[in-house]
Amino acid sequence: MRISIKLKTSVFLAALLLLTVVVISLLVLRGIQNNQRTQVEQLLAQQASMANTYLLQSLTAESNKVPETFIASKGADFGKKLEDISGLTVELYDADGKAIYKNKSGVVSEGIGQTLAYALKQKTAYLIEDDSLYYLTPLKVANEQVGVVQFYYDLAANDAFYHEIRQLFVYIGAGTFLLSFILAYFYFNALSGSIIKLNRTVNRIREGSYETAGMKRRDEIGELGEGIRMMSERIRQTIRDKDDEREKLKLAVDKLSKLDQQQKEFIGNVTHEFKTPLTSIKAYLDLMDMYPDDEALLETAKTNIAGDTQRLYEMVEKVLRLSALEKYDFEFSKEKVDVRQTIESVLGSLQGKIDKFGLRLETNLAQASADADRDSLTIVLMNLLDNAIKYNKPKGSIRVSCAERDGQVVIEIADTGIGIPQAVVHKIFEPFYTVDKNRSRENGGAGLGLALAKKYAEMQGGSIALLRSDAEGTTFSVAYPAWGSGESL
Repeated sequence: MRISIKLKTSVFLAALLLLTVVVISLLVLRGIQNNQRTQVEQLLAQQASMANTYLLQSLTAESNKVPETFIASKGADFGKKLEDISGLTVELYDADGKAIYKNKSGVVSEGIGQTLAYALKQKTAYLIEDDSLYYLTPLKVANEQVGVVQFYYDLAANDAFYHEIRQLFVYIGAGTFLLSFILAYFYFNALSGSIIKLNRTVNRIREGSYETAGMKRRDEIGELGEGIRMMSERIRQTIRDKDDEREKLKLAVDKLSKLDQQQKEFIGNVTHEFKTPLTSIKAYLDLMDMYPDDEALLETAKTNIAGDTQRLYEMVEKVLRLSALEKYDFEFSKEKVDVRQTIESVLGSLQGKIDKFGLRLETNLAQASADADRDSLTIVLMNLLDNAIKYNKPKGSIRVSCAERDGQVVIEIADTGIGIPQAVVHKIFEPFYTVDKNRSRENGGAGLGLALAKKYAEMQGGSIALLRSDAEGTTFSVAYPAWGSGESL
């Protein structure tokens, strides 16, 4: 059974205060008793000395200076005068213990008789009976005992004073105890409350709740509370960091899994794309071996083998370039590039291919300068324009425009081609993905152009996006930081 620290503190405090009050009261009362006894003893001792002095003075004034004769003949007068001088009740006995003054009957109590016998041996003694004190001391002349004088002292006044003081101590002690207990209770209650609060805080931390409040105390408990609060914050931060690291690790594992899957798909796609032209080349070689004299076959085979070889070469080049971009962090030679001039240069190199497919070219090129790598921008434009040519409709058109707006140079390339279904729009920038597999093979496409273009654009701080795709064709947008806009890679 667990006992609260408040209860323990209260009980201990009450016991400690009660013990303190009782001990102090007993010690003080004992001191009062001892002081009263000492004062009475001193008073009676003075009276005894005075009695002996007065006896000598009385003998000096007498013609008969025999002490025994004086005590026997004038003892009653001596005792009365001694009573007047001392202010105390006096009884006088001779050397044989016979009563001379006051108690002439000679009847004494057993206690007084024993005390008298002791005093007759030249020793001072006293006896206390109820509220009365009987002090018996020898009367001496020249060290010879001639009798005993007894002083009676009433202790009622002393006892009354003692009882009054004791009663006062009871009241004062009780009041002091209650007041001290109440004040100390509130103080120790606050102290215990702080300890209980710390205990609850520790229990919450144990249960996983790290929200703690500071304690407004400027002592060791306050320092302990602040230490627990800081420890709680440290634990919470450590757990938060651990959760962040675990989340990062999970993301890294997911990314590795995704990269592993992409790598497998990449290898599979490479193998598949390479296999098609190689199969065609092998087939034509077999036919050439079978019909070495067929000139038409030889001419057709040479043309197709050359086309497939060129396709393989282009695929290998693009695969190596894409792999290098993903593996290495290249430093591009960014400079002020005249975008209009670069577009015109790329269109000039593709003009023969445009004419071959009978396409109409429309341009709207504003003067603009981009902060980019000239060769990389050329690769991006070549891939986008090449796709616009290969996947266009017969007698279709290509529209190219560029303009500078909002700190960027925006290039738009639109065609009237086959379009891209909305269901696969999110895949068009993946390597080896093509919308129309048959047409890609016919035109030598392997689905690497858009992936390369996206990599080159983003690595220079640019972006590429599909703006429109429907039955009327597609529109791609390329954006690069304008020269002097303050943006850089």
